[in-house]
Amino acid sequence: MSFFENISLGLSVALSFSTLGYCIIGVTVGMFIGVLPGLGPLATVGMLLPLTFYVPQTDAIVMLAGIYYGSMYGGSTAAILLNLPGTAGAAVTCLDGNPLAKSGRAGVALFTATLSSFFGGMFGLIIVASFTPILARIALSFGSQEYAALIVLGLLSAAMVGNASKGRSLAMALVGLLISMVGIDPNSGANRMTFGMLSLADGLNLVVVTTGLFGIAEVLSNAGRIGSRDALSTRIRFRDMLPTAREARTAIAPALRGSSIGAVLGILPGTGAALSTFVAYAVEKRVSRTPERFGQGAIEGVVAPESANNSAAQTAFVPTLSLGIPGDAIVAIMLGALIIHGIVPGPQLLRDHPDLFWGLVASFLIGNVILLFLNLPLISIWVRILRIPYSVLYPAILAFICVGVYSIRNSVFDVVAATMFGVVGHFMRRLGFPPAPLLLGLVLGPFLEQNFRRSLMLSRGDIMTFVERPISGGIVAVTVLVVVYMFWSDFRRSRRSKV
Repeated sequence: MSFFENISLGLSVALSFSTLGYCIIGVTVGMFIGVLPGLGPLATVGMLLPLTFYVPQTDAIVMLAGIYYGSMYGGSTAAILLNLPGTAGAAVTCLDGNPLAKSGRAGVALFTATLSSFFGGMFGLIIVASFTPILARIALSFGSQEYAALIVLGLLSAAMVGNASKGRSLAMALVGLLISMVGIDPNSGANRMTFGMLSLADGLNLVVVTTGLFGIAEVLSNAGRIGSRDALSTRIRFRDMLPTAREARTAIAPALRGSSIGAVLGILPGTGAALSTFVAYAVEKRVSRTPERFGQGAIEGVVAPESANNSAAQTAFVPTLSLGIPGDAIVAIMLGALIIHGIVPGPQLLRDHPDLFWGLVASFLIGNVILLFLNLPLISIWVRILRIPYSVLYPAILAFICVGVYSIRNSVFDVVAATMFGVVGHFMRRLGFPPAPLLLGLVLGPFLEQNFRRSLMLSRGDIMTFVERPISGGIVAVTVLVVVYMFWSDFRRSRRSKV
């Protein structure tokens, strides 16, 4: 069938009463789950998976997918208003979104994040619908060497995020890698850095670390602020949400770059949406003529990561549906849902179940439009959160965090761990150590270890395997150039300061 015939088939499936209803349920639940701190899309998709056993296979996967990309929309709300990322991908949005909210432009930040999310989602949808076979072949050419090299490049890009020194940012990325090793060794089964505690055998949960470093640390850093918030209590009108004409023009290029980065990284199995937000933010800061604005409320710092993570959320389905390889943990659950329904993801999926594939693609279009019209009217309601006194707001945040963290594994240890990371995050802020690179190291650590060890096993311990393969060698070359550029820029800056 032609492309337009496939789209017509998808729309006929997605617009059916049953599928449309489950799509609306999925994106609505996902949006509110993204807003709530602690209870992320992974836990929600896992909890709702048993419900999908009793509905048709297409409706089940459409609902789970709606929760996934719907949470990307909602995750930016708490990140901007409370400096508390509802999802891991929204952590970078805190860097500029929250300063915008504190300066009285919360409506602009939320409006921009919503439109950027919609643009990124539609960009990713076009990529999925038009280039799935081609992109699947590109992703298939990546081996363990390429993934390991790409992750190292991503960790180095973490040093470019935020306004902290590159040395401190790299140090935090290494700390994140170290924390990611806590738990059972995947090869030998030996306990690593568990200190005899069974609660650490499964490692440190990403939600626990994220809510601690961003949410609890924010509460501790502002614990003494119990006064009024009159500067932020103005009534939000629609025109107050609109960015200036200059900001609108400035946001076009970051949206395109962020969506492109998210589309490419979302296709690569295992990278997920979190990495794309860090890379997109780092790229924008590098190409900007005024990088000093980033971290102070730059509109590009909201546009780039939000368009990237929503684009990546769409294209993450390319390796899942085309190759049977999940893009991240959430998509892995959806992969399990397909298998439970008797569908084996892979190249034969488009041939044997075109109605499911194109129905899912069409549901992305419908779901993103629903989320756009669902989010825009709610902006003025979300902004009113800023009018709540700190003495009421912060205890409520802590309560939500405790409930969300406890619900992950029903473990009090996770609540204690989140509190400890909150204390650490508070002192990191005071000492100028950025938390975002640590989070990136924690996310990518297991994937880096897995691919690095696999590469050395395949090459019988030959480290040159990373430069002998064309693609991984090219990535290593780019990594070396990035390191040289970082040292050279620091050297030039130090010489200018001496003069």
